Amino acid sequence: MKIVVAYSGGLDTSVILKWLKDKYSAEVIAYCADVGQAEELDGLEEKALNTGASKCFIGDLKEEFAADYIFPMFRANAIYEGRYLLGTSIARPCITKGMVDIARQEGAHAIAHGATGKGNDQVRFELSTAALAPEIEMIAPWRDDSFRSEFPGRAEMIAYSEANNIPVKASMKKPYSMDRNLLHISYEAGMLEDIWYDGTTEADKDMYTLSVSPEDAPDKPQYLQVLFEKGDPIGLQTEGLDDLIGELGDVIKQGEADGYTLLNPYGIMRVLNALGGKHGIGRIDLVENRFVGMKSRGIYETPGGAILLAARQDLETLVVDREAQHVRDSLIPKYAQLVYNGFWFAPEREAIQALVDNVAQTVSGEVRVKLYKGNVMYAGRRSPLSLYDEDVATMEGGQEEAYNQNDASGFIALNALRLKADARRK
Repeated sequence: MKIVVAYSGGLDTSVILKWLKDKYSAEVIAYCADVGQAEELDGLEEKALNTGASKCFIGDLKEEFAADYIFPMFRANAIYEGRYLLGTSIARPCITKGMVDIARQEGAHAIAHGATGKGNDQVRFELSTAALAPEIEMIAPWRDDSFRSEFPGRAEMIAYSEANNIPVKASMKKPYSMDRNLLHISYEAGMLEDIWYDGTTEADKDMYTLSVSPEDAPDKPQYLQVLFEKGDPIGLQTEGLDDLIGELGDVIKQGEADGYTLLNPYGIMRVLNALGGKHGIGRIDLVENRFVGMKSRGIYETPGGAILLAARQDLETLVVDREAQHVRDSLIPKYAQLVYNGFWFAPEREAIQALVDNVAQTVSGEVRVKLYKGNVMYAGRRSPLSLYDEDVATMEGGQEEAYNQNDASGFIALNALRLKADARRK
């Protein structure tokens, strides 16, 4: 039997790797998806092999994650329950696809993950696998009574690692869990399970990874211009951009156009994350409804995503037809719920995506925003596909040919007909 296990090199997945090998007498293949979590991957393969894996694959999915998952989701302006930008949710189908590809390549019988039986990730991994590879079995150790009996807590896992010479660095001091990718980083558990706990104080300053606090952000605002083409950002313009790209080290310019530096989706997200983080943008503390039924509290940093969402929404006001936008927007709560609940590869999400992408065809143009102490402020927008007509919208006189105000009388009278009828009936 061959099992592909989602592997990060941390305590949980290292213990699970060894446990799977012993319990199932199986060949265990470790898989780590690099979706921009910026974790230290050096030595990961050696660690997996020393723990008992027969092979270790590290999938570089950063560009695929940005282009095929983040950008399509942002074309929909998807926000779960009005606040959450779905950073963890959208990474899971991308990771699962990478695991399925390796499982098929290696002829594996099963895929295993370290998601708990209380969370959303178990559902996301398993629904995605069901949609992509229904023939592959799923193994979830945290839903196995024997596993939970053997490892009721971290202390037992640390002891097991020491007894089995599993090379992990772990302690009981870490007060919360973290999950990072190109779109965001999340913090859960530990002291954050107290929903009255204030995560914005000096005591937790070191917890944050992607952003400074708004209080510590620069006192001078920074202007940023974003160039869009058919719903996606393709170029950026801001002071010091070349220096920033040089500091990031892994962002490659795709060219220049009209003063904009053109970047691929991964480069766009890297730069927006850096700019948003510098200005304290994208922090959120919320209680959300998990798919399994409970409420949970988390703190998220999504600096680049917050800028991208704001810029897209502003450009849409200029270039998207009113009724087309209203129809699209009516489906977005459902779309966001599908992403959150793990139905990325479901036919209904794909159907909504087709409508979303159709609406996005006119979302081309430029947006200027001002970044300042946790805020993204609108400072201008323009597009060759603009539906805005100054002659129609002007409050000044002399443009009666473009808009005759007398026409509004009949418009109002017709719309009032049913209201008057209902009033008479009452």
